[in-house]
Parts: sequence; C-alpha cells; structure tokens
Amino acid sequence: MRRLLVFLALLVVPLSVPATATKKVALSVDASKPGAKIDRNIFGQFAEHLGHGIYDGIWVGPDSPIPNTRGIRNDVVAALKAIRVPNIRWPGGCFADEYHWRNGIGPQRAVTLNPNWGGVIEPNTFGTHEFMDFVDQIGAEAYISVNVGSGTPREAAEWLEYLTTAQTTTLAKERAANGHLAPYKIGYLGIGNESWDCGGNMTPDYYLSQLKIYSRFVRNFNPAQQDKEKMLKIAVGPGGGELRWTDWTEAIMKAYQHHQWSWDINGLSMHSYTVVRWPPSFKSVGFGEAEYAQVLKSTFDMEDLINKHAAIMDKYDPQKKVALVVDEWGAWYAPLPGSNPGFLVQQGSLRDAILAALNLNIFARHADRVRMANIAQMINVLQAMIMTDKEKMVLTPTYHVYKMYLPFQDASFVPVTFDAGKYTYGNISLPRVDAIAAKNSEGKLWLEITNLDPNEPIEVEASFSGINAKSAAGESLTAVKVDSVNTFESPNGVVAKPISAHVQAGKVTLKLEPKSVTVISVQE
Repeated sequence: MRRLLVFLALLVVPLSVPATATKKVALSVDASKPGAKIDRNIFGQFAEHLGHGIYDGIWVGPDSPIPNTRGIRNDVVAALKAIRVPNIRWPGGCFADEYHWRNGIGPQRAVTLNPNWGGVIEPNTFGTHEFMDFVDQIGAEAYISVNVGSGTPREAAEWLEYLTTAQTTTLAKERAANGHLAPYKIGYLGIGNESWDCGGNMTPDYYLSQLKIYSRFVRNFNPAQQDKEKMLKIAVGPGGGELRWTDWTEAIMKAYQHHQWSWDINGLSMHSYTVVRWPPSFKSVGFGEAEYAQVLKSTFDMEDLINKHAAIMDKYDPQKKVALVVDEWGAWYAPLPGSNPGFLVQQGSLRDAILAALNLNIFARHADRVRMANIAQMINVLQAMIMTDKEKMVLTPTYHVYKMYLPFQDASFVPVTFDAGKYTYGNISLPRVDAIAAKNSEGKLWLEITNLDPNEPIEVEASFSGINAKSAAGESLTAVKVDSVNTFESPNGVVAKPISAHVQAGKVTLKLEPKSVTVISVQE
C-alpha cells in the first residue's frame, strides 16, 4: 500500500507544477521626440512583365468577362486603392533593359519575346498608356524604369517627351492620337536596372558615364513638374554588401558629391532579397519551424546592408539629399511545383507577413535615408500582395500587413526602447520582439509590435512620455501555423482581427499571440 501511495504521489506532482508564465516585455515610447518622416513611398510596389504579374494579374483586356475598366481588373484596382499604394515601378526589373517603349503604343502592337522570364511571348498589349491608366485608377505615382542596357539615350529621351510634353511636338501629337491629349505626370525615373548584372554587366565607371548622359538628356517637360512635384531620378545602386557593391556605391556617391549642374540624382537604388541560399530552394508552403527561423534570420541582413551603404552615402552626402531606394526586396523561394520556373510563382504565408513587418520596421528606423522601397512583386510573383486565377482573386498575408501599416504612411517616427529578448531554434537566435512607433499628422500615436516566437505569447507593457494614454485598440494578425496561407477556397485564413488593450495609470498592457503582427492606436 505504501508503495502504491508513493507511486500515486509521483503521478500527481507534475499536475501541480504551474504552467510557464507568459513572457513579459516592457516598452518605452517617447512621443515627445518625433523624428524623421516615414515616407509613404516605402510602401511602394513593383510590377514587372514576368509570369502572370501583368497579364491576368492586372490586364485582362476590355473584352474579358472578368469585370474591368478599359482592360484593367476592377477587383485588383479596388484592393490596391484600399492600401493606398504610393508608387508603382514598371516595366522592370531585368525586363526593363530589353523593353522598347514603341512596341507598346498605338493600335498595332509588335509581338516580341520575353527572354528573361520563361522565354514566353510578350504581346505588348499592356504598354505605356495602359500602365498610366492603371496608376491613375489606383491613385499611385508612376516610377518608370528606362532601358539603359539595350536602349539609347535618344530612345529614353523620346519616351519622356512623348509622356510629358504639353507643346504640340510630333511626339505629343502621337500621344494625343493614341488617346491622351494632356501630358502625363511621372514621379520617378529609374536610370537602368541592375546594370552590374542583367542590365548590362557594367563596371561602376562605365555605368557612371551612362548615368550622366541619361540624367542630362532624359527630361520631364510637364509644366506642372518644373518647380513643384519635380520628377526624381534614381540611379542604379548596390545589390549586396560585398566589396563589388560597396565599390559601386562609393563610385556613384563620390561622383555625386562633385556633380555639375548638368546632371543630378535624387536616389540610389538597392536590391536585396531574402533567399538564404542561391538558387532559391526554400519552400513557400509545407515548411516547419526550422525553415521559419532560417528565413527570418536571413531577412535581418537588411539592417546591416542599409547601415553599410548609408555610411558610404553619409560620407559624400551628409545632408542626406540622395535617398536610399530599396526598390526590390522581399522573400524569394523555390517556384511552386507544377508552375513555370521562370514565372517565380510562390505562395504567401504568415511567415511572409512577419518578414514584411520586420523589413518595414527596418526602413522606418532608417527613415532619414530610406525614403522609398518597392516590394517584389505586386501580383502573382514572388512576395505578392495579390494572387489571381482567372476571375478569382485572393489577398495574401503580406497584403494585410500593408493595410495594417496604413497609419505609418508619412507619419513621424517616434523612438521606442525595449528588451527584445531571444527566440531560439537550434543554433539560430533571433530577437523575440520587434517594435516601432509613429505619430501621424493628427497627432495620434501608433505602435507596431511583432512577436517572432512561433510558440509562446508575450505580454507587453508600454509606458509613454509626451502623452497620457487613456485607451488603446487595434488589430493583430496571426494564424494556427507558420506556413498558414490564404487560398481561393479559404481566403480568410490569415487576416487581421481586432485587439484591445488594458490601460491603467497611463500604461498600456496587451497580450500578443505567438507569430503575430500587431498595430494599435494609443488615445489620449
């Protein structure tokens, strides 16, 4: 009997051990010290002629049974308007350096090849006028990337004259004959794309010689953009952190420091994908915690990359006149099985929502230098906002993060201090928590907190300087698994849901689920 009682006691002991306490994180937000403006252009998009990014994703044609306006999908337009897309980069990408704009205007379009992405036919039915109609429909600015690789300065100059002149030149008359009498506004001009690789394998010095020519002769003639709303020119910048990339940034910025009146730049591009290893081999669906941790560890490289190139830029441009423009970024995984490998089709998961939040937070913390970014790519390609299949459309978890971040567009960055803690998986150690804060033009304070830990919730206690918090509420996005996705059949598997916080004595307390992105407003 005594042995039986001892045995039963041993069985009971584990039941009496208290559950692991929820980890607590203290944040301190100093709302009295607003910093740099988080430029809304860091929420920019990228639309390349690649896979189904343009055709089927944006363009279905005016005769399509899919509801459209002048051939452009109404559902896609509505979704993009809802996240207030500030700018769209087009037509590429590597495609831009083989794109000849005249193939995409007028009633008779040349049918060409797209050798970069799948070797498929390019019908050119979506060209200059269709793109400008598209950005107008969603209320975005046009970011045109001109062909430096296989084009000429004259070709690019004539394209900009065709687009922007109000005077009755031959090109302006041609534009009017093709359906648009008034000149277009062009917000941004990309002078080449990855000229160190797919854009022509140029050396820094050779590209610099071309940059000066294109900057001088590719002009915007729109009368409304001569004094205000001037078109900004973006030079090709680095694609990594190694010596070849730092040498590139050094060469461009050193030349800029002593540039003459006849040429100028307003931004230097940077491309950086979360790949982990090349060629892209990580699955976008059907993965576990190991791959989740590896991918997020890799995405934090963005911080070091920005620091490295911003330091070079600061040396030659201490006033930060030239923006660092991260106009290609995002997760790049193995193509979905059964898809054309050249179409770069992947599924968007909860992991990608967290990855997007981490990168947007990095950009926000560097708001004084990073003033524009374009996630790759907008629809059906890489880390897309939207997936389409014929008449069907679904919004990805990344899209929902962009919608949650709307209050941060053009808000002033506010410093946040916190102990990030650690989330560990095997030999990978990551911060458990990431956070940013900002004040919008109405003075409302917004706080974003990401819980990277896929297994444990956290309890956040936020204290504030400069405001007296009285209430707080917002939205939180999470799901059952790290690889949870939205599908055409189940479109709401990963969506933001309302969350409320407890406020007492000016402090805000809220519990955040594992693997979650949360945005709250704090009311005085």
